[in-house]
Amino acid sequence: MTLPAFPDAPERATRLARPEWLKVRLTATGEFDEVNAMMRRLRLVTVCEEARCPNIHECWARERTATFMLLGDVCTRHCGFCAVGKGKPGTIDPEEPARVAEAVAELGLAHAVVTSVNRDDLPDGGAAHFAETIRAIRRRNPGCAVEVLVPDFCGDADAIDAVLDAGPTVLNHNIETVPRLYRRVRPDAVYERSLALLARADARRLRDGSAMRTKSGIMAGLGESAGEIVATLTDLRAHGCDIATIGQYLQPYEKRLPVEKYYTPAEFAALRQEGLRLGFAHVEAGPLVRSSYHARHAIEKETT
Repeated sequence: MTLPAFPDAPERATRLARPEWLKVRLTATGEFDEVNAMMRRLRLVTVCEEARCPNIHECWARERTATFMLLGDVCTRHCGFCAVGKGKPGTIDPEEPARVAEAVAELGLAHAVVTSVNRDDLPDGGAAHFAETIRAIRRRNPGCAVEVLVPDFCGDADAIDAVLDAGPTVLNHNIETVPRLYRRVRPDAVYERSLALLARADARRLRDGSAMRTKSGIMAGLGESAGEIVATLTDLRAHGCDIATIGQYLQPYEKRLPVEKYYTPAEFAALRQEGLRLGFAHVEAGPLVRSSYHARHAIEKETT
């Protein structure tokens, strides 16, 4: 499948200065280097690195956690916010699930998070590879919770069912932004399709009596209003989403979409309260929040 190229974001006349609360203090310990060496030894890709996550030093050094990215480091889509490389992906590595499971064991994780690039070139979008990774982690690490952050699989119901058949602890799919901005932010995605995926996961767990949780995330600062964020949260709840993350969008490099607004910690706190009012079991909201930030704590404290 050939997808249209997404044009480079127009340059702003003036770039917004990053506020003080977004300045990250880096760790000086050697634990970050240890995790980095392990990832290279096991030939694994992490979204922490590919997405230039501001929390990478905290998570790798202090928490010793990482979000594993399956199916290579080249994406078939052209989202205006993303730092991941675009182009023609490589072949699937059948040994990757076992290596992810080994990394989970070496890190001693109680909660593993796995995501992927979009692979619209594959018939199932990579769903079978997700499912095998869940099973491999469980075989190597009995009792480990597994959270998967999945793409929309182009709306393929069989693909999402294949992932659900493997029994993830958390099924995460990011809505990313408000519907008005989809054409600009996610030109190859469909807002309603993302909601339908979450609704399918919700219906499946209700049918099976599963304890699986559903989750989604929103980036703030791309030109939406706070009211539009609340409306999107309302849509997520209406489609069976339990856990929400809301974080500040940060421009990864010059030719990605610019930051239109930096939300204050107080504004994020207000959005968190709105989410809880809507009935989410847990809302993680803050300037540095990302999809997998404190992921384990979200299901441990979802009733708080």
